[in-house]
Amino acid sequence: MNVRRSAAALAAIGVLAAAAPATAAGQSPSPSPKVAIPSGLYGTSDPAYDGVWRQSLTLVAQRTLGYRPAAKAVDWLAGQQCANGAFAAFRAAPAKACDGKVMVDTNSTAAAVQALKAAGGHDDAVGKAVTWLKSVQNKDGGWGYSPGGASDTNSTSVVIGALSAVGTDPASVSRAGRSPYDLLAAMSLPCGQDGGGALAYQPDKKGTLAANADATAAAVLGALGKGFVATAGKAPAQDTCTKADRPTPAQVADNAGAYLAAAVGRTGHLQSALPGAKDQPDFGNTADTVVALAADGRTEQAKKAYGWLENNAGHWAAQSGPAAYAQLILAAHAVGAQPGDFGGTSLVRSLDELGPAPAMDSAGHETRKAEKAEKSDSGPGFGVWWFVGVCLVAGIGVGFLLSGRKKRQP
Repeated sequence: MNVRRSAAALAAIGVLAAAAPATAAGQSPSPSPKVAIPSGLYGTSDPAYDGVWRQSLTLVAQRTLGYRPAAKAVDWLAGQQCANGAFAAFRAAPAKACDGKVMVDTNSTAAAVQALKAAGGHDDAVGKAVTWLKSVQNKDGGWGYSPGGASDTNSTSVVIGALSAVGTDPASVSRAGRSPYDLLAAMSLPCGQDGGGALAYQPDKKGTLAANADATAAAVLGALGKGFVATAGKAPAQDTCTKADRPTPAQVADNAGAYLAAAVGRTGHLQSALPGAKDQPDFGNTADTVVALAADGRTEQAKKAYGWLENNAGHWAAQSGPAAYAQLILAAHAVGAQPGDFGGTSLVRSLDELGPAPAMDSAGHETRKAEKAEKSDSGPGFGVWWFVGVCLVAGIGVGFLLSGRKKRQP
């Protein structure tokens, strides 16, 4: 889930990071924090571009495992909220009121909604955030990264996850008679075209849609009305792309799932779109694809991709930081795998070492399973640097991101 400045920048993001929010145009990645890392925040890299995003994924992953996140970790996230309900990627001085210079965005806000709802005890903050999200919905039914920005598949899908998390039917949230599902259908490539079944991030300047694996993975969950957390769903109606003049949400999900299944069918993983990178894997988007495939009932392909991650993604996660570990934990959960034993490493322990330790929730069944498996050494797992910044300068300026989004996959 990353920001955008150009296709090349996006491709680089997919290689260097797991998923995260946006940054302003002209800014560059910073491996060394420009501000002191708050004690409640997970990770050691500069949080300017992904503080709220990585914290949100971490809290969601912990709750999925059955842990109660540390109070100061939850309080840090809640404290990032602006008075109007929105969240920015990171605010170094949260006690200071948000002004026009604070770049709030839909992705950070929707991620925080899912995390705070999962953590519990912050209903007012969650309600204000959802109200703000509804207020910035576009007339095509979708959302852009920035308020008023052109709608994109990734932002729309993460907002759908937030709506579903609070028990709101995304289909009931509309503007000018269009819901977020209308936006996803509009971004879906017809079956007869190259990349048919996949979704585009956004149309290009000529209105042409191009298949984007990252957007497609996000759209599967969005079309199914799910957020970051998913488990194996029922088998799709058909294994291949099904033609429809106006696909239903279920058809959008199944067609997108068919595209992803084919994309990982040979190697078990997605390829990086980084210019000049030959046969380089995309770890973050492969993890997202595992969750999407499982949710769409394509368990065999999901498990194959997860197996590839288990054999190859450990070093990437250690370099990338908390959001990467959280993505892998959510992928493990989706296929019923053991996050406490990921290729000989405990994802649970590795994530916990990057911030305040959570507490065991007696109701969490996966906690006990994870504890039994945490017998292997996990290593320090500190992130070298976690970047996700990119700005799509289109129309009003700031564009969107969310996990290497705009790259094109084969």
